[in-house]
Amino acid sequence: MIRVLRSVVVLFVLAVTGLAGIEVSRLHAPSPLERTGAQVAADALPRLAFLRQALDRGSARDMQALFPEGWFFSYALYGLTWVDVGSHSPAQRDRALAEARWALSQLDSADGRAVFDAALDPPYGVFYQGWTTWLRAGVVALAGPGAPERDRLAGDAGALADAFGRRLDRTGSPFLTAYPGQAWPCDSVVALAAVRLAGTLTGTDRSALVARWTKAADTRRDVATGLLPHTVDAVTGEPTSGARATSQVIILRFLRDLDPGRGAGDWIAFRDRFASDVPGLPGVREHPTGEDLPGDVDSGPLFHGLSASASAVALGDAVLYGDRPAAAALTGLAEGAGLAVQWDGTRRYLGGALPVGDAFLAWSLAARPWTGDNLTAATGPSWTWRLPWYAVLALLLAPAWLLALVAARIPPLGRPPRATPPP
Repeated sequence: MIRVLRSVVVLFVLAVTGLAGIEVSRLHAPSPLERTGAQVAADALPRLAFLRQALDRGSARDMQALFPEGWFFSYALYGLTWVDVGSHSPAQRDRALAEARWALSQLDSADGRAVFDAALDPPYGVFYQGWTTWLRAGVVALAGPGAPERDRLAGDAGALADAFGRRLDRTGSPFLTAYPGQAWPCDSVVALAAVRLAGTLTGTDRSALVARWTKAADTRRDVATGLLPHTVDAVTGEPTSGARATSQVIILRFLRDLDPGRGAGDWIAFRDRFASDVPGLPGVREHPTGEDLPGDVDSGPLFHGLSASASAVALGDAVLYGDRPAAAALTGLAEGAGLAVQWDGTRRYLGGALPVGDAFLAWSLAARPWTGDNLTAATGPSWTWRLPWYAVLALLLAPAWLLALVAARIPPLGRPPRATPPP
């Protein structure tokens, strides 16, 4: 019995030590900036395999029950990640095109438009048209000359450009509505980036519109942070709330394609005001430092002011802006806190309970610039952010190893302890 007990204790201690070692290795997982394009693509494949399985089982409808665009994002991010994978790895190009086109067909369906209003300008609103046009542009860019989506892309981008022009002419606002009477600047940034990229792909110059839009948007920035606001008045475009991480990380991702210099400046300002101050958790705050407000349907639950969804998307921003320290920290945090499990060719986080969260993370980890040159805007924390994790793991391991030492000193049954010989 004593031998069996010792064996059980040894196996337990080895298992706990092994899990701690895995956790440490995850904290040091290489970011996309430390990998080749082929490695980034290879890393994305098991993530995409899980997402496709989840979508086929109806996960998009499950995610729709959690927030208003859950269905839409489930398919859009899946398609966008495949576009990036096809660009990272030419060997995956044909498969990437097929999967991205399948995702685009879902967005083009009645289900894809179900929660949006056809009476808006543009039809179904700027959120729907912006993201759909961006994915279509990605498909055209990946497919190359002769892509069958090219004419549709030109038409949709032209309609978006006209809608921006009408809004600027009538009210001076650069922000279109996503839902009746509601406007979020992040949706218009996505849409204008799609218009500009579509113009590049189809030979249409949109520089005048981009310059006009940027001038109007700059006059409506959040005074407190200098960043674009979270929400604005649907008519005038004047801010109705300050900058928040949930929308800012989307703005930064697409501002990179609209105006790389302005985007890099905003990334630095964002990191200065929204970077985590919680030891061991180098994510991003939903609200600026000093504003301890609760989460809502946009941000989801907050932990000490930190937004898990915004932190996942910020990882992609760090990659696009060439911020190696931030990309390394956010990658390590995602892998360390996500409790990822990989088997049978799939990789999922938190047991696969929130597939749209996996989709945002996959999109970030596969991020690559669609236009422009590489940037370098380093703002992230040093490697010391991991020290609290080391300390916690050491505290958890100490009792296990103490138990192992105690078990090693228990004598076998039926034999008294060896007496200490007299001097």
